[in-house]
Amino acid sequence: MREIGDVVFTTPAIRGLRQQFPDADITYVVEPAAAPVVAANPHLNNVIVSRGRRGVAGFIDDLVLAARLRARHYDLVVDFHSGPRSSLLAWLSGAPTRIGYDVPGRGWMYTTRVPRPRSIRARHAVANQWDLLNALGIATPDPVHSPAEMAPDTRAVESVDARLAALGAGRDHELIVIHVSAGNPFRRWPPDAFASLVAMLVRDHPRRRVVVVSGPSERVAATTVIEQARSRVDAGDRDRVLPPQAFTLAEIRALMDRAALFVGGDSGPMHIASTSTVPIVGLYGPTLPVRSEPWRAPRFPSEAAEVSGLECRPCDQRVCVHGDFRCLTWLAPEQVLEAAERAIARRALSP
Repeated sequence: MREIGDVVFTTPAIRGLRQQFPDADITYVVEPAAAPVVAANPHLNNVIVSRGRRGVAGFIDDLVLAARLRARHYDLVVDFHSGPRSSLLAWLSGAPTRIGYDVPGRGWMYTTRVPRPRSIRARHAVANQWDLLNALGIATPDPVHSPAEMAPDTRAVESVDARLAALGAGRDHELIVIHVSAGNPFRRWPPDAFASLVAMLVRDHPRRRVVVVSGPSERVAATTVIEQARSRVDAGDRDRVLPPQAFTLAEIRALMDRAALFVGGDSGPMHIASTSTVPIVGLYGPTLPVRSEPWRAPRFPSEAAEVSGLECRPCDQRVCVHGDFRCLTWLAPEQVLEAAERAIARRALSP
């Protein structure tokens, strides 16, 4: 019951539970925004979408959901979040075994409590979450054999193919997907930098087509990036930067199977990209690649673009101690371009 990227990072654990309990009936409880990530997961029997409303309405929703869970008589609950709502639902489910983090004030709701250090650790989020499965005797896997997963949706694939064709982007073109927004302001690379990158990517590359995607709250920023990028290239190159598009999460996943490259910040779409084989350039500001880089086989190219040598990284993303978000504002478009070209070249060389 967290954000998109957090849910993507639980998908290796879903596979691990299925392998440990091949005949189990496994249900995943998720909030609406991230539900498409697990909607078609082949290792799940059921997906329950919690409405996620706030206030009194949300409390009533949770009581109804808790009654639904209790009626199913689950044997085991694993709470990957251990937040106030999820811990309460775990307790109210009545499951005889409840595994969660030993969080002050809530740890008593679990029958098995796993330590979670408060400090930021240089350790991948998948490994952190897998500590809960270690309590079941399931060894932490490597990303080669247990990668992050999001199954493509057939209707989304058809929709993306039709929309790209309407935009003049064929399968013979080199499609580059740029994600320009993030829910957290600490993870937003400046629009001007994105515009420069897009212009450099299409210049002198006639086969390339760039699709800029964003969340609903950042569509103005996406339009700005597209307009500025077009103004920085010759007239003959402007059509290579496609008009603004709004894609669902399922369509973003389908888009990755058409793309030659994905560039974006440490946010949900980058983690959705990691469930495919597309080359990825991740823009890392306050977070470290070792904690949130793509969890997949190393043969699929992934490049980290970051500002090195900052004593303030990683941070808790509450207050920028310097006030200028230098972990991203100091990241030059030329540096990201170099990473992008490396990723594309690595894919061309891979078997």
